[in-house]
Amino acid sequence: MIRHIVMFRWKPSFTDEIREQWVAGLERLPDEVPGLISLTHGPDVLHTAKSWDHVIIADFATKEDIDVYNSHPAHEAIKPLSLPNVSQLAYVDFEL
Repeated sequence: MIRHIVMFRWKPSFTDEIREQWVAGLERLPDEVPGLISLTHGPDVLHTAKSWDHVIIADFATKEDIDVYNSHPAHEAIKPLSLPNVSQLAYVDFEL
């Protein structure tokens, strides 16, 4: 199994309205993307100087499933909500 973790730091342009649309899209991904075993996400609650604003943790059976996820229309549909509003992005993929 492969765990995919993505951390976001948002620009001020990431409004509450955009966030709501983006989160709704994230919530639909497990039902729409084949090979996506689970997806958990949430905003940071501590808000320290070193904190990131939001994290996504997704589990996939194989590396190929991550390729499907990355190019799936449901995932592509939410990228225009997040990517223009990201000031920093970090991710890691590792085997469980």
